Amino acid sequence: MPSAGDKPLRVAIIRQSYRPDGGAERFVSRAMEALSEQNIELTVIAREWSGTGSFQTLLCNPSYKGRVAREQGFSEAVCALLKEHEFDLVQSHERVPCGDIYRAGDGVHREWLRQRSRVQGALKNWLQSRSGFHRYVLKAERAVFENPELKAVICNSQMVRDEILQNFQIPSERIHVIYNGVDLARFHPDCRSQREVMRRKHGADETTPVMLFVGSGFERKGLASAIRAVAGANKGVHLWVVGKDKHQPRYERLARRLGIQKQVHFLGVQQDVRPFYGAADAFLFPTLYDPFPNVVLEAMACGLPVITSNKCGGAEYVQEGKNGMVADALDIPSLSGAVVVLADQERARVMGDVARSSVMTLDISAMAQQLIQLYRNLLGITS
Repeated sequence: MPSAGDKPLRVAIIRQSYRPDGGAERFVSRAMEALSEQNIELTVIAREWSGTGSFQTLLCNPSYKGRVAREQGFSEAVCALLKEHEFDLVQSHERVPCGDIYRAGDGVHREWLRQRSRVQGALKNWLQSRSGFHRYVLKAERAVFENPELKAVICNSQMVRDEILQNFQIPSERIHVIYNGVDLARFHPDCRSQREVMRRKHGADETTPVMLFVGSGFERKGLASAIRAVAGANKGVHLWVVGKDKHQPRYERLARRLGIQKQVHFLGVQQDVRPFYGAADAFLFPTLYDPFPNVVLEAMACGLPVITSNKCGGAEYVQEGKNGMVADALDIPSLSGAVVVLADQERARVMGDVARSSVMTLDISAMAQQLIQLYRNLLGITS
């Protein structure tokens, strides 16, 4: 066991791959950047990793055919690799049964399937229930949470903590809520400096209410509900969609069918989303299920009020009517009503100021300190 002296803690972080627009990957990168400034020696174990930072990388990329083989092969290969190396703690961001800590950044898969079944037809739900991939994930999820060797689970919201306790046999004292951190200097209301230019570029004048949606994987993130909410508001509101999805034409057709195709703008993946936060009036994110999306924190830090769902962990920081509003992801009348409220640009600005204040304690250094304290507690380091 390491001492509290000069010897660094050796921590391995497991994540299959790095995608620049991925929320989970951004969390891992930010956490590692903050942890690397402490007395911690970090190693990333991944299939591929294009992130940068002062850490070592162990590539673990077994060949595979199919989704189940991809997940299972990586899990088995990582567990074999760990036997060849010595770490004080292994923190996995994947459903791998050989870590000391599991960060449940993807939430509870069983709950995601429940929520998804609400928007799928009978045939898709039947196919989902018989999917080999989903059966594998559910089995792997239970193996991780109910592994007696697991020392701790990190959740990024109380919502996920409650879901884990409802679905699995795991001592409650093993579960720790550590909220995502946000770079409060980078995501700041100063991003409004490009507001006029961005609005002119994307067809909105200063008086046009603009709702912003950010996220790839439109079904899960609730884009259909966002489009319907804007249509139901009937206030000439524009919706900017930043992100990608192979089924984008389906959402374009929905906008046309609702008669708001000129108000919904698909802007693709953006390397820097800050100018879009700065140009919008509010953040509209009625996700079907998301443990705690970074984009909600980023939007609030940039001074945007948030409309989100009660299955979004970020709702825990929304004060109803003060810095945003929360509704069921499929409650279109309530979502439309919230859009109407925030189409009032002055009210949106006032609520946005409160939103910024609400997340001032969630900086990255605070998150890192909580992680370090958890590591120390698990290792019995008291000084």
